[in-house]
Amino acid sequence: MTTAHENELLTRVGPGTPMGALMREYWVPVARSDEVVADGNPLRLMALGEPLIAFRDTSGRLGVLDHRCPHRCASLFFGRNEHNGIRCIYHGWKFDVDGNCLEMANVPPHQDFKHKIKAKAYKTTERYGVIWLYMGDRDEAPPFPDFELNDLKDDDISVRIIQQEYNWLQGLENDLDTSHFGFLHLGGIDPAAMVPGDTLTYLASDRTPQFHIEDTPLGLMYGAYRPADAANTHWRLAQFIVPFWVIPPAAMLANQIMMKGYIPMDDTHTLVITINRATMGRMRPGLRSGESVPGLGTSADAGIEYLPNTTDWFGRWRLVNNAGNDYLIDREAQRHGGVFSGIFGLTVQDNAVGGMLGLISDRTRENLTPSDAMIARARHKLVRLVEAFAKDKSTKLPGVDDPGVYRGHRAGNFVAPNGKPFREAYEEQMRRHANAAPRWAAE
Repeated sequence: MTTAHENELLTRVGPGTPMGALMREYWVPVARSDEVVADGNPLRLMALGEPLIAFRDTSGRLGVLDHRCPHRCASLFFGRNEHNGIRCIYHGWKFDVDGNCLEMANVPPHQDFKHKIKAKAYKTTERYGVIWLYMGDRDEAPPFPDFELNDLKDDDISVRIIQQEYNWLQGLENDLDTSHFGFLHLGGIDPAAMVPGDTLTYLASDRTPQFHIEDTPLGLMYGAYRPADAANTHWRLAQFIVPFWVIPPAAMLANQIMMKGYIPMDDTHTLVITINRATMGRMRPGLRSGESVPGLGTSADAGIEYLPNTTDWFGRWRLVNNAGNDYLIDREAQRHGGVFSGIFGLTVQDNAVGGMLGLISDRTRENLTPSDAMIARARHKLVRLVEAFAKDKSTKLPGVDDPGVYRGHRAGNFVAPNGKPFREAYEEQMRRHANAAPRWAAE
């Protein structure tokens, strides 16, 4: 059972917290690049409990600063983005993208000490059309991970962001919980109506998968397995990559190049950032009639509709279906329409169950079963890692200084002959489809 202390340790991410310190050692995605334009309006960002502003200067350079001006702490969100810097409207102090004070406009030249003033600024990079921050204490940021996505052109990459209005760990754990798929998403489906051999047919036909779990150099990997036919086993494989990444089994492993991050804005708001190969082909409904699976629609984006963005700290990427309207649950469809949950859309369904747990789930009240083994193992791994790093900042963190290790990690669905060991089956898939041989954690 997760203790109250462990729950607190896992869920709190602000400055000075052990989990927050761990996360700050990794590159953190926070926004789409196209949300910040040259000489445009500053953008409010909330990342790991810190209120920040992002702006792009006249030359196109990106800056992400503490929103408080170092002079009198007025918010730079209201600043003038002008001539390669942002100028505070209170007293006219101006800062560049690195936080250097360029002008102290209200101070006589002979009393000027701008060379001693610096706004807090974070190191940034942009990949896949996404803005990333390094928020840790190193003088030099760690190398950027060598995700398999690095092989793709930006035009071949899709980025989707939604905001979840609850703690980061709840959404991540939902993606590590494979047995919910047959109920929350497919509970209203008659397997006899589905196409034999379709991936979703396996999930609807056997809703009690068994599990194999492996430690990896970056975290954990599970394989949920069920019979495919008399001679073969269907594997549904997912990766947990510390501290806040998952690769869920959203498609066939042969096609899936994907990273999905549960990025804490603060303790009770999360940006879910999904970056994947646009043509990877997610799992599609496979009914004999050719109709969509009730409640899921025909694509992974079914049911996703956004509220208009606002300029407040949590005003971006909010869904229309939210806790305030009970996720627009349709009780009639739940009773008679074949939509088991009564909620439309896979992503909205997942978002809803995380919200049902409250802003921060009280994990001391749970009664876990063998089907929750991946969640229990992930919590245990995170707790041990956070405690070790809090005790000794020289603790080697998975993947931080070894960007190449990310190449050995993929997820997805595949079928293998009965009796073939999980690790052997996975390695074969990786060599065939990813041209990579996985590295394994120490035995």
